[in-house]
Amino acid sequence: MPKKSKKPAPIAKAQTVSEAFQAILRHNYDYLVQWEQAARNWEDIEGVHQLRVSFRRIRSAFSAFRDAVPKDASAYWSEQARWLAGELGLARDLDVFIDEGLQPTRGLLSLPGEDRMMALAERHRAEAYERVRAMLDGDRYAEFRRDFPIWVDAAAWEQAELKKRPAKRLHSAVLPFSRKLLDRLERRVLESGTHVDKRAPEQMHQLRIECKKLRYGAEFFTPIIPGLNEFIGHMKGLQDLLGVMNDVAVMKQLLQQLLEGEADAEVAQYAGGLVGWRTRQFHELLNSFDDRWEEFTRAKHPWWSKNSGAGESKA
Repeated sequence: MPKKSKKPAPIAKAQTVSEAFQAILRHNYDYLVQWEQAARNWEDIEGVHQLRVSFRRIRSAFSAFRDAVPKDASAYWSEQARWLAGELGLARDLDVFIDEGLQPTRGLLSLPGEDRMMALAERHRAEAYERVRAMLDGDRYAEFRRDFPIWVDAAAWEQAELKKRPAKRLHSAVLPFSRKLLDRLERRVLESGTHVDKRAPEQMHQLRIECKKLRYGAEFFTPIIPGLNEFIGHMKGLQDLLGVMNDVAVMKQLLQQLLEGEADAEVAQYAGGLVGWRTRQFHELLNSFDDRWEEFTRAKHPWWSKNSGAGESKA
């Protein structure tokens, strides 16, 4: 089995934006292929998880570098990565449901139907992994596996028809680009979260999306900006809360799918107990939102510190 790694792509301050973009894509592609065999079954649920995260990081890089690599220059591979990651979604949701929903609550809910719910979830997971294996053996993944690294290694986006400004930006130094990008990503988080209605799921969901974009963007540039890991650490509490919120929403949708056509009333009753249990955990966490948000907003911005390069101060 491969080992989980949070090691970022080996980018350097001396690189251009294009060179850093290339290094990030190649790093995440190489990490992705290490997990493809593990993703074929749930013996280690990290297989599907790491494969899916790698696709998401690749798509996040396309989004983050869009000022230099316009959407039409990367749209084909972004769409391929989106589709391939989507084929992993149900298997991942069921892994999380079983591992973090059913297993921790075994014996804790005074309700019948526990064992039958587990059997139902495991049966659906087996079917979901058939879909994963079909994707890994299919033409779209074969094309991605074969042609995407060729596109990356050739820096093919440099051959696209670019307007003057993106073309200039593409060959500029990566450090100033990273600062402006992180400023923009952080601003979007602040715009989403400053006056967020904590009881409005759609607003909290948008905040979660913007936090994830900032998190991925910050991770890309940790090799060239000292202190970014500490900044990411100040986001953890907020992201954990938003993650539980998302888990509750996914669990509700997943249970609707699992229970479709299910005649066993006790299984349905147990499902309701699970949703209630996890929802209670989320609302307990929600009471700490203000503290978690304050920790994030008070965190220093290392991309504007003297140690990050040129010594500018943030305006």
